[in-house]
Amino acid sequence: MSNQRRKFLTGAAAAATGAAALGFPAIVKAQGPISMRWQSTWPAKDIFHEYANDFAKKVNDMTGGDLRIEVLPAGAVVPAFGLLDAVTKGTLDGGHGVLVYHYGKQNALALWGSGPAYGMDANMLLSWHKYGGGKELLNKLYASIGANVVSFPYGPMPTQPFGWFKKPITKVDDMKGMKFRTVGISIDVYAGMGAAVNALPGGEIVPAIDRGLLDGAEFNNATSDRILGFPDVSKVCMLQSYHQNAEQFEIMFNKPKYDALPAKMRAIIDNAVEAASQDMSWKAIDRYSKDYVELQTKDKVRFYRTPDAILQRQLETYDAAAKKRSDNALFVEIEKSQKEFAARAVRWDLDTNVNRRMAYNHYFGKPAGKPAAKKA
Repeated sequence: MSNQRRKFLTGAAAAATGAAALGFPAIVKAQGPISMRWQSTWPAKDIFHEYANDFAKKVNDMTGGDLRIEVLPAGAVVPAFGLLDAVTKGTLDGGHGVLVYHYGKQNALALWGSGPAYGMDANMLLSWHKYGGGKELLNKLYASIGANVVSFPYGPMPTQPFGWFKKPITKVDDMKGMKFRTVGISIDVYAGMGAAVNALPGGEIVPAIDRGLLDGAEFNNATSDRILGFPDVSKVCMLQSYHQNAEQFEIMFNKPKYDALPAKMRAIIDNAVEAASQDMSWKAIDRYSKDYVELQTKDKVRFYRTPDAILQRQLETYDAAAKKRSDNALFVEIEKSQKEFAARAVRWDLDTNVNRRMAYNHYFGKPAGKPAAKKA
């Protein structure tokens, strides 16, 4: 090797050492994007699975592809009700569902959407979760059952229908002996009205009605119910109910996987949750209202308002069910927190916001929906 060549290499090595000492950045080989495999608790055709994909796309786009979330439909890896265990164990990196689907592990999870929420709507319940102590209580609850997850409740749902039936329900006694599907503490609400209740995931409901295993059922909204085939097995839907008038979705990450992400990426996820929450609300208004019309015009479904006497009985049976859980310290603590928030927030809402029915009747000339006809 020539002296000139040797001097050049020696100088280059010294320069590199000097650069390191001065704190110049080292050249690091790119590791490529982080991939996550998720599952939802919804059939691929349901709009709820679409919401899961909407969130994943927001994260994938906002990270510039550095994080890539793939969302599989219910049953692709585990059954819908097995999502929490799968994410906790790391079988899945995350998932999309509802908190009440984990009700069997800790019945206090019912308070995130399965019940009257003390007059709150779903957006108010999310406000309680973020600003009223709900987030800390959920973390405490999940820790108590060994759920190794990071949970983001999001996506406020409109009030869910009382249910789909063979004929209009005009009084509480009409529910006696009925084989009916619901989930969470709503099982106790419908059972308290005399129904024989069976909890099933969304994709199994219509086949069960078709085979005569169920006489009636509730799921969620005009779009999901239509896509899942409810109009094929029933032509009567009762609107308005307290059994699930304030539910929301849940985005869930395996905690070690989430904690290992760079801080910037975790911040993107936090903000993507809130962006997806609002976008879902807007999409729901558009899609549900369109399908509500088509259910009536194309599918010939008849909608009825649930009678006040049934709504009142729902509140009474819910209170009885909640009282039975007074030995669950977490249930009592969460209930107390929600009631304190609701007393303030719902009063403000009722006193502040005008009832929209007068304006609707003024511009469109007829009320929305109709009461169930009384039986002779």
